[in-house]
Amino acid sequence: MPNITPVVLSGGAGTRLWPLSRQHHPKQLLPLTGERSLLQQTVQRFATEPGFAPPIVVTGEPLRFIVAEQLRAIGAVPQCLLLEPVARNTAPAVAAAALFALQADPQAILLVVPSDHAVGDVPRLLSAIRQAEPWARDDHLITFAIRPTRPETGYGYIRRGARVDTGDELFTVAGFVEKPDAERAAAFVKSGEYWWNSGMFMFSARQILTELECHAPEVMAAIRHAVAKRSVDHDFIRLDAECFADAPAVSIDKAVMERTSRALTLPCDMGWSDVGAWDQLWEISPKDDAGNAATGEVVIEECRNCLIHTSGPLVAAVGVENLVVVVTDDAVLVTSHQHAQDVRKITDRLRRDGRPELANHVRVYRPWGFYQSIHTGERFQVKRLTVNPGAQLSLQKHYHRAEHWVVVNGTALVTRDGESVIVRENESVYLPLGSVHRLENPGKLPLNLIEVQSGPYLGEDDIIRVEDRYGRR
Repeated sequence: MPNITPVVLSGGAGTRLWPLSRQHHPKQLLPLTGERSLLQQTVQRFATEPGFAPPIVVTGEPLRFIVAEQLRAIGAVPQCLLLEPVARNTAPAVAAAALFALQADPQAILLVVPSDHAVGDVPRLLSAIRQAEPWARDDHLITFAIRPTRPETGYGYIRRGARVDTGDELFTVAGFVEKPDAERAAAFVKSGEYWWNSGMFMFSARQILTELECHAPEVMAAIRHAVAKRSVDHDFIRLDAECFADAPAVSIDKAVMERTSRALTLPCDMGWSDVGAWDQLWEISPKDDAGNAATGEVVIEECRNCLIHTSGPLVAAVGVENLVVVVTDDAVLVTSHQHAQDVRKITDRLRRDGRPELANHVRVYRPWGFYQSIHTGERFQVKRLTVNPGAQLSLQKHYHRAEHWVVVNGTALVTRDGESVIVRENESVYLPLGSVHRLENPGKLPLNLIEVQSGPYLGEDDIIRVEDRYGRR
Protein backbone atom coordinates (compact mmCIF):
# COMPACT_ATOMS: atom_id res chain seq x y z
CA MET A 1 0.00 0.00 0.00
CA PRO A 2 1.43 3.45 -0.90
CA ASN A 3 2.72 5.62 1.93
CA ILE A 4 0.95 8.70 3.29
CA THR A 5 2.67 11.92 2.23
CA PRO A 6 2.61 14.74 4.80
CA VAL A 7 2.16 18.14 3.16
CA VAL A 8 3.58 20.66 5.63
CA LEU A 9 2.38 24.22 5.08
CA SER A 10 4.93 26.71 6.38
CA GLY A 11 3.99 30.12 5.07
CA GLY A 12 2.13 31.82 7.94
CA ALA A 13 3.09 35.07 9.64
CA GLY A 14 1.85 34.49 13.23
CA THR A 15 1.13 38.18 13.81
CA ARG A 16 -0.73 37.64 17.11
CA LEU A 17 2.49 36.28 18.66
CA TRP A 18 4.42 39.48 18.03
CA PRO A 19 7.01 40.54 19.17
CA LEU A 20 8.47 37.01 19.29
CA SER A 21 7.00 36.13 15.89
CA ARG A 22 8.06 38.41 13.02
CA GLN A 23 7.34 38.38 9.30
CA HIS A 24 10.78 37.02 8.46
CA HIS A 25 10.93 34.70 11.48
CA PRO A 26 7.33 33.62 12.17
CA LYS A 27 6.00 31.37 14.90
CA GLN A 28 6.49 28.04 13.12
CA LEU A 29 10.25 28.65 13.24
CA LEU A 30 10.24 29.33 17.00
CA PRO A 31 10.73 26.79 19.85
CA LEU A 32 7.55 27.83 21.66
CA THR A 33 6.61 24.47 23.22
CA GLY A 34 9.95 22.68 23.52
CA GLU A 35 13.54 22.61 22.32
CA ARG A 36 12.50 22.21 18.68
CA SER A 37 10.56 24.71 16.59
CA LEU A 38 6.92 24.04 15.77
CA LEU A 39 7.98 23.24 12.18
CA GLN A 40 10.53 20.68 13.38
CA GLN A 41 8.01 19.11 15.74
CA THR A 42 5.48 18.84 12.92
CA VAL A 43 7.91 17.03 10.61
CA GLN A 44 9.20 14.75 13.38
CA ARG A 45 5.69 13.46 14.19
CA PHE A 46 5.77 11.35 11.04
CA ALA A 47 9.51 10.94 10.41
CA THR A 48 9.96 7.50 11.99
CA GLU A 49 6.38 6.29 11.76
CA PRO A 50 5.90 3.33 9.33
CA GLY A 51 3.76 4.10 6.31
CA PHE A 52 4.73 7.75 5.92
CA ALA A 53 6.72 9.11 3.00
CA PRO A 54 9.14 12.04 3.33
CA PRO A 55 7.17 15.30 3.50
CA ILE A 56 6.42 17.88 0.86
CA VAL A 57 7.11 21.25 2.49
CA VAL A 58 5.56 24.44 1.10
CA THR A 59 6.98 27.77 2.20
CA GLY A 60 7.53 31.33 1.02
CA GLU A 61 10.54 32.86 -0.66
CA PRO A 62 11.73 34.91 2.37
CA LEU A 63 11.71 31.86 4.68
CA ARG A 64 13.33 29.34 2.36
CA PHE A 65 16.82 29.18 3.85
CA ILE A 66 15.84 29.02 7.50
CA VAL A 67 13.18 26.38 6.75
CA ALA A 68 15.77 24.30 4.89
CA GLU A 69 18.28 24.74 7.71
CA GLN A 70 15.77 23.68 10.36
CA LEU A 71 14.94 20.55 8.35
CA ARG A 72 18.64 19.73 8.01
CA ALA A 73 19.12 20.21 11.74
CA ILE A 74 16.75 17.30 12.49
CA GLY A 75 17.99 15.15 9.58
CA ALA A 76 14.77 15.54 7.57
CA VAL A 77 15.06 15.25 3.78
CA PRO A 78 11.79 16.37 2.13
CA GLN A 79 10.48 14.97 -1.13
CA CYS A 80 10.55 18.53 -2.32
CA LEU A 81 10.62 22.02 -0.89
CA LEU A 82 8.14 24.14 -2.85
CA LEU A 83 8.49 27.92 -2.88
CA GLU A 84 5.40 30.10 -3.18
CA PRO A 85 6.41 33.32 -4.96
CA VAL A 86 3.56 35.22 -3.27
CA ALA A 87 1.07 34.37 -0.52
CA ARG A 88 -2.13 32.88 -1.93
CA ASN A 89 -3.59 31.00 1.07
CA THR A 90 -3.82 27.22 1.31
CA ALA A 91 -5.76 26.08 -1.79
CA PRO A 92 -3.00 26.95 -4.31
CA ALA A 93 -0.38 25.44 -1.99
CA VAL A 94 -2.33 22.18 -1.67
CA ALA A 95 -2.91 22.08 -5.43
CA ALA A 96 0.81 22.40 -6.14
CA ALA A 97 1.73 19.77 -3.56
CA ALA A 98 -0.88 17.36 -4.96
CA LEU A 99 0.50 17.71 -8.48
CA PHE A 100 4.03 16.89 -7.29
CA ALA A 101 2.82 13.99 -5.13
CA LEU A 102 0.89 12.54 -8.05
CA GLN A 103 4.02 12.57 -10.23
CA ALA A 104 5.81 10.40 -7.66
CA ASP A 105 2.85 8.13 -6.83
CA PRO A 106 -0.45 7.90 -8.76
CA GLN A 107 -2.12 6.56 -5.58
CA ALA A 108 -0.67 9.18 -3.23
CA ILE A 109 -2.57 9.97 -0.04
CA LEU A 110 -1.94 13.45 1.34
CA LEU A 111 -2.00 14.49 4.98
CA VAL A 112 -2.12 18.30 4.95
CA VAL A 113 -0.86 19.81 8.21
CA PRO A 114 -0.02 23.37 9.27
CA SER A 115 3.53 23.75 10.55
CA ASP A 116 2.63 26.12 13.39
CA HIS A 117 0.32 24.02 15.56
CA ALA A 118 1.06 22.12 18.77
CA VAL A 119 -0.04 18.52 19.36
CA GLY A 120 0.23 17.17 22.90
CA ASP A 121 -0.85 13.57 22.19
CA VAL A 122 0.91 12.40 19.03
CA PRO A 123 -0.14 8.71 19.41
CA ARG A 124 -3.79 9.84 19.44
CA LEU A 125 -3.21 11.83 16.25
CA LEU A 126 -1.51 8.87 14.54
CA SER A 127 -4.39 6.62 15.55
CA ALA A 128 -6.90 9.04 14.01
CA ILE A 129 -4.85 9.17 10.80
CA ARG A 130 -4.96 5.36 10.57
CA GLN A 131 -8.71 5.47 11.14
CA ALA A 132 -9.18 8.02 8.37
CA GLU A 133 -6.83 6.42 5.86
CA PRO A 134 -9.22 3.88 4.26
CA TRP A 135 -11.85 6.59 3.84
CA ALA A 136 -9.34 8.84 2.13
CA ARG A 137 -8.40 5.97 -0.19
CA ASP A 138 -12.12 5.63 -0.95
CA ASP A 139 -12.15 9.20 -2.31
CA HIS A 140 -13.47 10.96 0.77
CA LEU A 141 -12.01 14.20 2.07
CA ILE A 142 -11.36 14.01 5.80
CA THR A 143 -11.03 16.97 8.13
CA PHE A 144 -9.79 16.39 11.68
CA ALA A 145 -11.89 18.18 14.28
CA ILE A 146 -11.27 19.08 17.92
CA ARG A 147 -13.95 18.92 20.58
CA PRO A 148 -14.11 22.45 22.04
CA THR A 149 -13.23 22.99 25.68
CA ARG A 150 -14.39 26.62 25.80
CA PRO A 151 -16.02 29.30 23.62
CA GLU A 152 -13.13 30.30 21.37
CA THR A 153 -13.40 33.24 18.98
CA GLY A 154 -10.00 32.63 17.38
CA TYR A 155 -10.89 29.30 15.71
CA GLY A 156 -13.12 28.24 12.86
CA TYR A 157 -15.84 25.66 13.59
CA ILE A 158 -17.22 22.56 11.88
CA ARG A 159 -20.85 21.60 12.34
CA ARG A 160 -21.10 17.84 12.35
CA GLY A 161 -23.80 16.05 10.43
CA ALA A 162 -24.96 12.46 10.62
CA ARG A 163 -22.72 9.66 11.82
CA VAL A 164 -21.43 7.56 8.95
CA ASP A 165 -22.90 4.05 9.08
CA THR A 166 -19.83 2.40 10.57
CA GLY A 167 -18.18 1.66 13.87
CA ASP A 168 -15.77 4.52 13.23
CA GLU A 169 -16.49 7.91 14.81
CA LEU A 170 -16.84 9.63 11.46
CA PHE A 171 -19.50 12.17 10.58
CA THR A 172 -20.68 13.99 7.52
CA VAL A 173 -20.06 17.75 7.49
CA ALA A 174 -23.14 19.95 7.90
CA GLY A 175 -21.21 23.18 7.51
CA PHE A 176 -18.15 25.28 8.21
CA VAL A 177 -18.27 28.49 10.22
CA GLU A 178 -15.65 31.24 10.23
CA LYS A 179 -14.36 32.63 13.54
CA PRO A 180 -17.50 33.61 15.48
CA ASP A 181 -18.08 36.35 18.01
CA ALA A 182 -18.19 35.44 21.71
CA GLU A 183 -21.96 34.96 21.85
CA ARG A 184 -22.07 32.59 18.87
CA ALA A 185 -19.01 30.70 20.10
CA ALA A 186 -20.72 30.09 23.45
CA ALA A 187 -23.86 28.84 21.67
CA PHE A 188 -21.77 26.51 19.49
CA VAL A 189 -20.07 24.92 22.49
CA LYS A 190 -23.37 24.56 24.41
CA SER A 191 -25.08 22.84 21.46
CA GLY A 192 -22.50 20.05 21.23
CA GLU A 193 -22.88 20.07 17.44
CA TYR A 194 -19.85 22.18 16.63
CA TRP A 195 -16.17 21.29 16.78
CA TRP A 196 -13.04 23.32 16.23
CA ASN A 197 -11.52 23.10 12.77
CA SER A 198 -7.89 21.96 13.24
CA GLY A 199 -6.83 22.85 9.68
CA MET A 200 -5.60 19.26 9.14
CA PHE A 201 -6.93 17.33 6.15
CA MET A 202 -6.49 13.93 4.54
CA PHE A 203 -7.39 12.92 0.98
CA SER A 204 -5.93 11.33 -2.11
CA ALA A 205 -3.94 13.60 -4.39
CA ARG A 206 -6.09 12.51 -7.31
CA GLN A 207 -9.38 13.29 -5.54
CA ILE A 208 -8.38 16.72 -4.24
CA LEU A 209 -7.27 17.70 -7.74
CA THR A 210 -10.59 16.48 -9.12
CA GLU A 211 -12.45 18.55 -6.51
CA LEU A 212 -10.33 21.62 -7.23
CA GLU A 213 -10.98 21.28 -10.95
CA CYS A 214 -14.71 21.16 -10.19
CA HIS A 215 -15.03 23.83 -7.49
CA ALA A 216 -12.01 26.10 -8.09
CA PRO A 217 -10.97 25.74 -11.75
CA GLU A 218 -9.25 29.15 -11.72
CA VAL A 219 -6.94 27.89 -8.96
CA MET A 220 -6.08 24.73 -10.88
CA ALA A 221 -5.46 26.56 -14.16
CA ALA A 222 -2.98 28.93 -12.54
CA ILE A 223 -1.20 26.25 -10.50
CA ARG A 224 -0.86 23.81 -13.39
CA HIS A 225 0.93 26.54 -15.33
CA ALA A 226 3.03 27.51 -12.30
CA VAL A 227 4.15 23.89 -11.86
CA ALA A 228 4.81 23.39 -15.57
CA LYS A 229 7.02 26.49 -15.67
CA ARG A 230 8.82 25.75 -12.40
CA SER A 231 12.56 26.07 -11.99
CA VAL A 232 14.98 24.27 -9.67
CA ASP A 233 17.23 26.36 -7.43
CA HIS A 234 19.56 24.22 -5.29
CA ASP A 235 17.26 22.45 -2.79
CA PHE A 236 14.19 24.43 -3.82
CA ILE A 237 11.53 24.15 -6.49
CA ARG A 238 10.43 27.62 -7.53
CA LEU A 239 6.86 27.78 -8.81
CA ASP A 240 6.54 30.26 -11.65
CA ALA A 241 5.85 33.66 -10.09
CA GLU A 242 3.61 35.15 -12.77
CA CYS A 243 1.42 32.07 -13.10
CA PHE A 244 1.19 31.50 -9.33
CA ALA A 245 0.13 35.12 -8.80
CA ASP A 246 -2.83 34.50 -11.13
CA ALA A 247 -4.30 32.03 -8.62
CA PRO A 248 -7.03 33.44 -6.36
CA ALA A 249 -6.05 33.75 -2.69
CA VAL A 250 -8.43 31.21 -1.17
CA SER A 251 -8.24 28.58 1.56
CA ILE A 252 -8.74 24.89 0.86
CA ASP A 253 -11.72 25.10 3.23
CA LYS A 254 -13.55 27.64 1.07
CA ALA A 255 -12.33 26.35 -2.28
CA VAL A 256 -13.28 22.70 -1.70
CA MET A 257 -14.30 21.55 1.77
CA GLU A 258 -17.35 23.84 2.02
CA ARG A 259 -18.55 22.79 -1.44
CA THR A 260 -17.78 19.10 -1.83
CA SER A 261 -20.29 16.34 -1.11
CA ARG A 262 -17.50 13.97 -0.07
CA ALA A 263 -16.33 15.68 3.13
CA LEU A 264 -16.22 13.77 6.41
CA THR A 265 -15.03 14.93 9.80
CA LEU A 266 -13.29 12.90 12.48
CA PRO A 267 -12.98 14.25 16.05
CA CYS A 268 -9.57 13.72 17.61
CA ASP A 269 -8.65 14.73 21.17
CA MET A 270 -4.94 15.08 20.48
CA GLY A 271 -4.10 17.95 22.83
CA TRP A 272 -4.22 20.37 19.92
CA SER A 273 -3.63 24.13 19.87
CA ASP A 274 -2.96 26.42 16.95
CA VAL A 275 -0.81 28.53 19.33
CA GLY A 276 -2.43 31.49 17.64
CA ALA A 277 -2.15 34.00 20.47
CA TRP A 278 -0.35 34.48 23.76
CA ASP A 279 -3.27 33.31 25.90
CA GLN A 280 -3.30 30.02 23.97
CA LEU A 281 0.43 29.55 24.57
CA TRP A 282 -0.17 30.22 28.27
CA GLU A 283 -2.84 27.48 28.36
CA ILE A 284 -0.47 24.77 27.10
CA SER A 285 2.65 25.95 28.97
CA PRO A 286 3.93 24.52 32.28
CA LYS A 287 2.85 26.75 35.18
CA ASP A 288 3.67 27.28 38.83
CA ASP A 289 1.10 26.82 41.61
CA ALA A 290 -0.27 30.33 41.00
CA GLY A 291 -0.81 29.70 37.28
CA ASN A 292 2.21 31.66 36.06
CA ALA A 293 4.16 30.53 32.97
CA ALA A 294 7.64 32.01 32.77
CA THR A 295 10.38 31.70 30.15
CA GLY A 296 13.81 33.30 30.32
CA GLU A 297 15.21 35.51 33.10
CA VAL A 298 12.03 36.15 35.09
CA VAL A 299 11.41 36.99 38.78
CA ILE A 300 7.79 36.76 39.97
CA GLU A 301 6.33 37.73 43.33
CA GLU A 302 2.63 37.56 44.28
CA CYS A 303 1.40 37.22 40.69
CA ARG A 304 -1.36 34.99 39.34
CA ASN A 305 -2.14 33.57 35.90
CA CYS A 306 0.53 35.54 34.08
CA LEU A 307 2.61 34.62 31.05
CA ILE A 308 6.01 36.31 31.13
CA HIS A 309 8.45 35.55 28.32
CA THR A 310 11.80 37.25 27.85
CA SER A 311 14.56 36.53 25.38
CA GLY A 312 16.34 39.72 26.45
CA PRO A 313 16.78 41.42 29.84
CA LEU A 314 15.58 40.29 33.25
CA VAL A 315 11.84 40.87 33.77
CA ALA A 316 10.43 41.27 37.30
CA ALA A 317 6.71 41.31 38.13
CA VAL A 318 5.00 41.97 41.48
CA GLY A 319 1.34 41.80 42.40
CA VAL A 320 -0.26 41.53 38.95
CA GLU A 321 -2.80 39.08 37.53
CA ASN A 322 -3.83 37.78 34.12
CA LEU A 323 -1.11 39.67 32.25
CA VAL A 324 0.96 38.75 29.21
CA VAL A 325 4.42 40.33 29.16
CA VAL A 326 6.76 39.53 26.26
CA VAL A 327 10.21 41.09 26.00
CA THR A 328 12.72 40.82 23.15
CA ASP A 329 15.90 42.79 22.47
CA ASP A 330 13.99 45.53 20.65
CA ALA A 331 10.35 45.43 21.80
CA VAL A 332 8.08 44.92 24.81
CA LEU A 333 4.45 43.77 24.70
CA VAL A 334 2.08 44.14 27.66
CA THR A 335 -1.51 42.94 27.35
CA SER A 336 -4.10 40.86 29.20
CA HIS A 337 -5.39 37.39 28.42
CA GLN A 338 -8.68 39.01 27.51
CA HIS A 339 -7.05 41.11 24.77
CA ALA A 340 -4.43 38.63 23.55
CA GLN A 341 -6.30 38.18 20.26
CA ASP A 342 -6.01 41.95 19.68
CA VAL A 343 -2.22 41.94 19.28
CA ARG A 344 -2.93 42.01 15.56
CA LYS A 345 -4.07 45.60 16.04
CA ILE A 346 -0.52 46.41 17.13
CA THR A 347 1.03 44.70 14.11
CA ASP A 348 -1.41 46.50 11.83
CA ARG A 349 -0.28 49.79 13.38
CA LEU A 350 3.38 48.88 12.95
CA ARG A 351 2.73 48.06 9.30
CA ARG A 352 1.03 51.40 8.69
CA ASP A 353 3.90 53.23 10.41
CA GLY A 354 6.56 51.31 8.47
CA ARG A 355 8.24 50.09 11.66
CA PRO A 356 11.13 47.62 11.12
CA GLU A 357 10.16 45.71 14.29
CA LEU A 358 7.30 44.12 12.35
CA ALA A 359 9.56 42.21 9.95
CA ASN A 360 12.83 41.39 11.69
CA HIS A 361 14.38 40.79 15.05
CA VAL A 362 17.63 42.46 16.01
CA ARG A 363 19.19 39.16 14.94
CA VAL A 364 18.53 38.56 11.23
CA TYR A 365 19.09 35.06 9.82
CA ARG A 366 20.72 34.45 6.46
CA PRO A 367 21.60 31.19 4.66
CA TRP A 368 25.20 31.56 5.82
CA GLY A 369 24.39 32.32 9.49
CA PHE A 370 23.11 35.58 10.99
CA TYR A 371 23.96 39.19 11.68
CA GLN A 372 22.93 41.30 14.64
CA SER A 373 22.95 45.08 14.88
CA ILE A 374 24.87 46.30 17.95
CA HIS A 375 24.88 50.05 17.51
CA THR A 376 23.86 52.58 14.86
CA GLY A 377 24.95 56.21 14.73
CA GLU A 378 25.27 59.00 12.18
CA ARG A 379 27.17 57.57 9.18
CA PHE A 380 28.23 54.37 10.97
CA GLN A 381 26.86 51.04 12.13
CA VAL A 382 28.33 48.18 14.17
CA LYS A 383 27.19 44.59 13.63
CA ARG A 384 28.02 41.12 14.85
CA LEU A 385 28.30 38.48 12.11
CA THR A 386 28.26 34.72 12.72
CA VAL A 387 29.15 32.56 9.71
CA ASN A 388 28.44 28.82 9.85
CA PRO A 389 31.25 26.34 9.11
CA GLY A 390 31.76 25.98 5.35
CA ALA A 391 29.39 28.88 4.58
CA GLN A 392 30.17 32.02 2.62
CA LEU A 393 28.59 35.38 1.94
CA SER A 394 28.01 36.52 -1.62
CA LEU A 395 30.76 38.12 -3.70
CA GLN A 396 29.56 41.72 -3.46
CA LYS A 397 30.30 45.42 -3.40
CA HIS A 398 28.76 48.58 -1.99
CA TYR A 399 28.31 52.01 -3.55
CA HIS A 400 27.82 53.95 -0.31
CA ARG A 401 29.81 52.32 2.49
CA ALA A 402 33.18 50.93 3.48
CA GLU A 403 33.56 48.08 5.98
CA HIS A 404 36.06 46.95 8.57
CA TRP A 405 35.98 43.31 9.78
CA VAL A 406 37.52 42.25 13.10
CA VAL A 407 37.64 38.50 13.77
CA VAL A 408 36.63 37.66 17.35
CA ASN A 409 37.02 33.91 17.07
CA GLY A 410 37.36 31.42 14.25
CA THR A 411 39.13 31.82 10.94
CA ALA A 412 37.97 33.96 7.99
CA LEU A 413 38.87 33.59 4.34
CA VAL A 414 38.44 37.06 2.84
CA THR A 415 38.44 37.79 -0.89
CA ARG A 416 39.08 41.44 -1.76
CA ASP A 417 39.42 42.60 -5.38
CA GLY A 418 40.65 39.18 -6.50
CA GLU A 419 43.10 38.66 -3.65
CA SER A 420 42.42 36.07 -0.91
CA VAL A 421 43.74 36.37 2.63
CA ILE A 422 43.28 34.39 5.86
CA VAL A 423 42.20 36.54 8.83
CA ARG A 424 42.53 34.92 12.25
CA GLU A 425 41.36 35.72 15.76
CA ASN A 426 42.20 39.30 16.85
CA GLU A 427 43.12 40.26 13.27
CA SER A 428 41.23 42.62 10.97
CA VAL A 429 40.79 43.59 7.34
CA TYR A 430 39.58 46.81 5.68
CA LEU A 431 37.19 46.80 2.69
CA PRO A 432 37.24 50.17 0.88
CA LEU A 433 34.18 51.69 -0.75
CA GLY A 434 33.49 49.90 -4.04
CA SER A 435 35.80 46.94 -3.45
CA VAL A 436 34.54 43.54 -4.60
CA HIS A 437 34.73 41.25 -1.57
CA ARG A 438 33.53 38.03 0.01
CA LEU A 439 33.67 36.49 3.49
CA GLU A 440 33.93 32.73 3.98
CA ASN A 441 34.33 30.39 6.95
CA PRO A 442 36.72 27.60 5.88
CA GLY A 443 36.88 26.10 9.37
CA LYS A 444 34.86 23.56 11.35
CA LEU A 445 33.69 26.00 14.04
CA PRO A 446 31.43 29.07 13.74
CA LEU A 447 33.18 32.29 12.72
CA ASN A 448 32.32 35.39 14.78
CA LEU A 449 33.39 38.86 13.77
CA ILE A 450 32.54 42.50 14.31
CA GLU A 451 31.68 44.55 11.23
CA VAL A 452 31.99 48.33 11.34
CA GLN A 453 30.26 50.09 8.43
CA SER A 454 30.84 53.74 7.59
CA GLY A 455 29.33 55.90 4.88
CA PRO A 456 26.39 58.13 3.99
CA TYR A 457 23.94 55.24 3.47
CA LEU A 458 24.01 51.93 5.37
CA GLY A 459 20.85 50.14 4.16
CA GLU A 460 20.81 46.43 3.39
CA ASP A 461 19.76 47.22 -0.19
CA ASP A 462 23.23 48.70 -0.88
CA ILE A 463 24.51 45.23 -1.74
CA ILE A 464 25.45 44.55 -5.36
CA ARG A 465 25.87 40.77 -5.65
CA VAL A 466 28.39 39.66 -8.27
CA GLU A 467 28.10 35.95 -7.39
CA ASP A 468 26.10 34.04 -4.82
CA ARG A 469 25.97 30.30 -4.13
CA TYR A 470 22.43 30.69 -2.73
CA GLY A 471 20.97 32.21 -5.89
CA ARG A 472 20.07 35.55 -4.29
CA ARG A 473 19.88 38.64 -6.47
